[in-house]
Amino acid sequence: MKMNKRLLFFTLILVAVTTLCKYFTAAELNWSGISPVFAIGLFSGLLISDKSRSFLLPLLAVFISDMIIEGLYQLGEFDFRGFYTWQLFNYALLAGTALIGWALKGKNYGSLLFGAFAAPTLFFILSNFGAWYIDTFNIYPDTLAGLQASYAAGLPFYGRSLMATLVFLPMILVCYNYLVKRTTALKLA
Repeated sequence: MKMNKRLLFFTLILVAVTTLCKYFTAAELNWSGISPVFAIGLFSGLLISDKSRSFLLPLLAVFISDMIIEGLYQLGEFDFRGFYTWQLFNYALLAGTALIGWALKGKNYGSLLFGAFAAPTLFFILSNFGAWYIDTFNIYPDTLAGLQASYAAGLPFYGRSLMATLVFLPMILVCYNYLVKRTTALKLA
């Protein structure tokens, strides 16, 4: 994927949408988890041919949004920090969604739907395990019941992230094809 002005504009749109979603939904518990980050990760793996660079777009979108949220927190304008203890773990998991996108390259729409389910599901499983295992706030006991409690606490976020991925992924593909490729088709590559 060659960098051009339209692609740069599209990248800035993805960063802006990620930031706005985080700003407007993250602090509201009933809306938290609605974000395009998994869709961006899948999109990157699907369409960026240089595998080493396909990780950059989802990480850039999340890092910039986290920087803005951290700045707002420091100014007293946001309820929680943009940067937190186990952030690098979550960044690594997010970058891993590009791997799922790689596996979907050249496939059909059914596999795209599979990826839209797989990315938030794997993140849910691994990040909640990590939250239980790391548990810097001593919320969950180091027992099977503690692990189950961690997964139970994450279910609402998982549901919203799954829904968001199913909505944002086709939107991102259509917008990319329109803005960068100048076509209105929903193309996978």
